[in-house]
Amino acid sequence: MATIIDKKVGKIVAENFRTAKVFTEYGIDFCCKGGVKLSDACSTRGLNLEEVVEKLEVIMQVADQSPYQEMSLSQLIDHILSVHHKYVEETLPALKFYLDKIERVHGDRHPELSSIRKEFFEAADALTIHMKKEEFVLFPYIKAMEDAKSNSFPLSKPHFGHIENPISTMEEEHDTEGERFRRIDSLTQGFTSPADACQTYRVAFSMLQEFEQDLHNHIHLENNVLFPKAMVLYSELNAS
Repeated sequence: MATIIDKKVGKIVAENFRTAKVFTEYGIDFCCKGGVKLSDACSTRGLNLEEVVEKLEVIMQVADQSPYQEMSLSQLIDHILSVHHKYVEETLPALKFYLDKIERVHGDRHPELSSIRKEFFEAADALTIHMKKEEFVLFPYIKAMEDAKSNSFPLSKPHFGHIENPISTMEEEHDTEGERFRRIDSLTQGFTSPADACQTYRVAFSMLQEFEQDLHNHIHLENNVLFPKAMVLYSELNAS
């Protein structure tokens, strides 16, 4: 117990992805706030640390390490693009349409729908720009670093300077979206549809919840797996 309570929650999930469901159960953010020690995360939320540790240890007895740790950087990036970026791109239009519709139909009885719609539309715009910056700037450079190491050739210095710069920007933007979805979670009362909700209303809230869950996994893979590994490789390539 002494070891795990001092571990950062993001690292725990990075080492064994199955532990994510425990953190989700207790409302512990393992993606945007993954840099917090388990003991501090439990203290902040008023949780019983021993109870959380016990559940984590049961999960961790299954010797199944995260498959993402074994992937190359290029494989990990391709996974993020084909699974998470694709999910966001494919889901945004329908979810925006549904949120528009339920605000028009139910907004008079549920004024919070206006705020929910506003928050999500801002998230949609921000995530679209964010992903393009990753796809056209950061991800290609990370792949180039891996190629340089594999083929033993020098890599030219990027226009953004140290790789810390774009990574820090991406992490800050992840934090912004994490906070935004915490507000959406609160506005929807945990994505719970009201008693008078129509089918479209319920579908919209279910999709919002699924979107949040995918975003958590998406951000976790970048913040806690891809970015740390990229930083290590950058240091190796630029060692004096």
